[in-house]
Amino acid sequence: PALRRLAHTLLARYQKGTRPVRDWRTTTTVAIDLMVYAILSVDEKNQVLTTYVWYRQHWTDEFLRWDPARFDNLTQISLPAESIWVPDILINEFVDVGKSPHVPYVYVGHGGEVQNLKPIQVMTACSLDIYNFPFDVQNCSLTFTSWLHHIRDINLSLWRQPELVKFDRSVFMNQGEWELLYVLSHFQEFSVKSSDSYAEMKFYVVIRRRPLFYTVSLLLPSIFLMVMDIVGFYLPPNSGERVSFKITLLLGYSVFLIIVSDTLPATAVGTPLIGIYFVVCMALLVISLTETILIVRLVHKQDLQP
Repeated sequence: PALRRLAHTLLARYQKGTRPVRDWRTTTTVAIDLMVYAILSVDEKNQVLTTYVWYRQHWTDEFLRWDPARFDNLTQISLPAESIWVPDILINEFVDVGKSPHVPYVYVGHGGEVQNLKPIQVMTACSLDIYNFPFDVQNCSLTFTSWLHHIRDINLSLWRQPELVKFDRSVFMNQGEWELLYVLSHFQEFSVKSSDSYAEMKFYVVIRRRPLFYTVSLLLPSIFLMVMDIVGFYLPPNSGERVSFKITLLLGYSVFLIIVSDTLPATAVGTPLIGIYFVVCMALLVISLTETILIVRLVHKQDLQP
């Protein structure tokens, strides 16, 4: 069969340990593309973002070319990825190996064009700013670069136009806590201690938290309790129920803070603004109770005077 004969012809003398160029001065350009499939988790405490992305690579292998007329007009073939040269493109922000499905094959065109398409679970370090929780927007970067080869050997480029990458939500699962706003892409060169330059492609994944759940479960109960505290001032000062009502509100708010403490993101970097809001509300309840006690004391003192 033409398919088996072509695979044997291509791999018979193939050397996967060397870069696939006939002239070593030729630069291998790897075009990469990224599509965000899902935001799996955002760990504010450990500053880790876990995403599931569809990753695509494209490069030219000068030793994997053939004439389709000799092989029954076959223009494309799938070959084992472990049998050919694959660029050592890694993500700089990797902190742990995710559970990614193994895709053992790549597509090769008759002109030597190699396409490596695979889904990967990415666990990357990200500087998360939770000051505006639950109305926060996070910007996390995924930096793709060759771990060993400098830019004269391996250069990087973007597979699609940056505008197409930016607003591509065709595969994104839009049902979780986080909403994908856009994905920015940026190419740059960097060098370490004036040595050879390396190429890197940065993708900035910008996501926004959906605040409805936290608004209903955190903000609204707190607002209701504060409104009830204000309403409590309409009780008669000479009534003993006024002090007990204020104490009940203070105890209820304390229990509320204990319950919501597990909901607030835990991080040593900073305190979210909503946490400061809860502390201020607690302080206002204490001041309100103190004021009520003083007013009741003055009223009773006037009643005792002849």
